[in-house]
Amino acid sequence: MAPVTVWTDQGLRTTITTRDLTWHADEPLDKGGANTAATPMEQTMGALGSCIVITLHLYANRKNWPLEKVEVHLDVQRYSASDYPAYKGDAQFVHEIREQVVLHGDQLTAEQRTVLMEIAKKCPVRRLLANPTFFVEPETAPVSPV
Repeated sequence: MAPVTVWTDQGLRTTITTRDLTWHADEPLDKGGANTAATPMEQTMGALGSCIVITLHLYANRKNWPLEKVEVHLDVQRYSASDYPAYKGDAQFVHEIREQVVLHGDQLTAEQRTVLMEIAKKCPVRRLLANPTFFVEPETAPVSPV
């Protein structure tokens, strides 16, 4: 992955760059932003949804399956960990991502749909969010990432 750089643009708006691409993030007016771009959380959900869509299309193309379109609907809610019965750890908050994947393609078999729904759970961004992730300073980062 190419490095990503983010800096303050104007107010709460940020500029984000990677490779030769530039985009922005901002907050809504009621949160003190100028509402000029999606929020970082909206962009995170957009990245997750995009990853699922791309992963499914790449897989279906490789298998020559008749997948026409994929829709992913996502919403994230934050809960106090003490109010979330399924969580037993010591984190202060628990985030719940509600996900609906809709596969379009009248010629897809039931078996193909089942496989694609399993593949949707294996996209790289989902794995990043679902598995332990550690933040490290550059000088303490491992020499050869996997």
